[in-house]
Amino acid sequence: MTVAAADRGSLRIADRVIAKIAARAARDALSDAPQAQYVPRGTEPNASVAMRRGKAHVRLSVELGYPNDIVAVARTVRRHVADRVEALTGIAVPEVAVEVERLHSSATHRGDEGRVR
Repeated sequence: MTVAAADRGSLRIADRVIAKIAARAARDALSDAPQAQYVPRGTEPNASVAMRRGKAHVRLSVELGYPNDIVAVARTVRRHVADRVEALTGIAVPEVAVEVERLHSSATHRGDEGRVR
């Protein structure tokens, strides 16, 4: 006996799971960004998700290398995050807000190398 998919049950994906997928997708997109080598290792994008009417609205906080085209990098991150979240979860992502928290340049990168902790 075959049961239709709609009659078998439902699946709910927690907001925090969608946020983890979004953060990982942002990290993947940023790894190819210009000046990415200046961002300290272990620096991860932070993501939060708000579900409204079955759609995921994502907010990201990222750190970027400088100088680069910040608008172009943010556009690439937005597109990649929306595509990956939708592909992996099936949930539409109408909005990805990207906030740049910090810029890292070659001067700050060199300064971090000489610091002893």
